[in-house]
Amino acid sequence: MKKIFPVLLLISIMLTGCNSDTVYTPLYNGKNLIIGVIGNYPKVREENVKFKKINFNKIEENKKLSSELDAVFIMKENHSEAANSKYEAVYKSSGIPFFFIDSTKSFEAIINGQLSFEDAPDRVDQSYATGILGNGKYQYCGYYLYNDKVNENNIKALYTQIFTTIESGKCFND
Repeated sequence: MKKIFPVLLLISIMLTGCNSDTVYTPLYNGKNLIIGVIGNYPKVREENVKFKKINFNKIEENKKLSSELDAVFIMKENHSEAANSKYEAVYKSSGIPFFFIDSTKSFEAIINGQLSFEDAPDRVDQSYATGILGNGKYQYCGYYLYNDKVNENNIKALYTQIFTTIESGKCFND
């Protein structure tokens, strides 16, 4: 009996490790990125990614976005303003991707100037973030949390995926 207990204990520890709600991924190690952020800066693991606080006026000007920034993150508390139709042309023509972080609405609520953000239907998938790139037409990418579990490690892993997309443009190549 004394020999069976340690074996059972080891098996139970191994099985609980298999049911983890957290994913650990390698860090983004590509080129240095500068990302404009409307809202609070996200917490990330990477040191080669810098954030620059911007506002909607900067987006509306749209003059130097692509020369100053690699992408723009619009955080949850600013999605309603981001859906204002006056930004639609910028999203479509800026040449850099926009990422809407932790949105409960489909990205179409943001790019459809005829629909208010509040009245738009909730998203049907479980994406935590959506990236859009306008090149005359919209291309988009959805980003999902591991096992749909909201926790710090999963969110940081998701940002790593986004950084990889920004550098490679991979998700936006249709």
